Amino acid sequence: MSKLWLIISASLALLLSFASVPLLNNNLTGFFNAFSIDKLGADLIVYNGTIYTSDDSLLYAESMAIRYGRIIRVGNYSSIKDLAGPGCRELNLKGKIVVPGFIDSHVHLIFGGLQMARVELREVKTKDQFVNKVKEAVKNMKQGSWLLGGGWNNDFWGGELPMASWIDDITPHNPVWLSRMDGHMGLANTYALKVAGIFNYTNEPEGGVIVKSNDNEPTGLLIDSAMKLILSCIPEVSVEERREALLRASNLALMRGVTTVVDMGRYFPGLAAETSWEDYSDVYTWADSFGKMLIRVCLFFPMETWARLHEHLNEAGPNISEKIYFGGLKAFADGSLGSNSALFHEPYVGEPDNFGLEVADMKGLHSMIVSADKAGLQVTVHAIGDKANSLLLDMYASVVSRNGIRDRRFRIEHAQHLAPGTASRFGEQAVVASVQPDHMLDDADSAIKKIGFERAEKGSYLFQSLLAGGATLAFGSDWPVADINPLRSMRTAIKRTPPGWEHPWAPSECMNLDDALKAHTIWAAYSCFLDKDIGSLSPGKLADFVVVTADSWEDFTTEGSVSVEATYVGGNRAFP
Repeated sequence: MSKLWLIISASLALLLSFASVPLLNNNLTGFFNAFSIDKLGADLIVYNGTIYTSDDSLLYAESMAIRYGRIIRVGNYSSIKDLAGPGCRELNLKGKIVVPGFIDSHVHLIFGGLQMARVELREVKTKDQFVNKVKEAVKNMKQGSWLLGGGWNNDFWGGELPMASWIDDITPHNPVWLSRMDGHMGLANTYALKVAGIFNYTNEPEGGVIVKSNDNEPTGLLIDSAMKLILSCIPEVSVEERREALLRASNLALMRGVTTVVDMGRYFPGLAAETSWEDYSDVYTWADSFGKMLIRVCLFFPMETWARLHEHLNEAGPNISEKIYFGGLKAFADGSLGSNSALFHEPYVGEPDNFGLEVADMKGLHSMIVSADKAGLQVTVHAIGDKANSLLLDMYASVVSRNGIRDRRFRIEHAQHLAPGTASRFGEQAVVASVQPDHMLDDADSAIKKIGFERAEKGSYLFQSLLAGGATLAFGSDWPVADINPLRSMRTAIKRTPPGWEHPWAPSECMNLDDALKAHTIWAAYSCFLDKDIGSLSPGKLADFVVVTADSWEDFTTEGSVSVEATYVGGNRAFP
């Protein structure tokens, strides 16, 4: 080994140890390309498989070489083997398929981790199961302590909404809050209603509903911003609990092949904006400092804190480290379909006066987006109903007209239901559609009931129409609303066959595998300005990749045929 090689190698190791410095990290990929790092040799060679790169310049390869956690060359084994440096490890894929580390473009990571330790109602199919779950959970609790959980879906038992009376008799000494699976509705027992001061005369907050019985008594159900009446009374979880939640959630992500998530923070509209910043300072920076960041996280913060994010970006840049990135800002335009609060042009079936909810003051939202965008920040807004999506696209066009053209990558989270002609506007306006295919599995039957067959068939989950119109699709799960599972998410987008259905829902909207893979990798990276570092297995990028159990591409579209065999983050095995 030459003295020059040792000097260069040692210098590079020192350089990489300072990768958390924002200015350096922002230009690290360029450094690799400019100085031909592959001349230094690899410390890991992956070979003898089919590597799908998500990079159209070389979409498939047989081998790749990695050094210091970044890819230095991709190609066939004969072009890679000469890069083996001293102590180089080798990973024989034995014919398996490798894909880039999946990116989940929309999660609520710490909240999801907390939910994993609470009452889980996701699989509940009947009223009796609902009640029994609560009865079992409250059995050993101290009087006065809150029973928390969620994930219930009333569509599973015919649509009847739960009421406080279901659980009052078994929870006389404990306040209870159980959120619906979509996070836009929740059930409180009578004890919790009293703690929150919610009675028959309580005024509803703007953008929310206190559901009441025929005799004007609260039933226990609260929708959208009305939920903050209860949430503000629930004791904040400790820093230790949130740190444990991060580790639980990160391990689950790695099991599913997810190496990067876009964390949208606490997912209840109306919560104090401070919570997202507390998670950043108390949880994420702690984990990063002590080597406990298992995955990469891109953080989005509440829209009303745009000035604070702008200040942080000016001080530290977008890359806090190679594991934590500052993303942008998120707001809400409407509620959800399951809670009958998504905002539509036409009313819900059987509810002629219900068009859904504007959960934000639209003039105020527009003003904040103008200011945030002028400051150079990325903006995304939750919109599910067709009217909410149309209003938001109009708003984005107005902001562009006012602030000028630049690479801003506006996003819309969910974009589930679109009015005729709206899908093409995403491409025309360069707005990213951040969508969650697995929501379709829960929504198909209920959408037909709530908005009618024709509206649901022609305007729901228009993935292929969005692509045809030139839009960028970024796939995610919205976990814990739906399970974090990219392999299933892609299969859902390809097959579009909800449970119990024999045929696809709107088959013309079925995607192909290549597009589905890119929506969970390179397009997802592009959607949050991380495409220079992750999203494809390209020279200079971080070596995040997944080995799957598939021996053929056909396996990807067959239920149960593919699972994650191993997940690598920065060239290091992170699962199992």
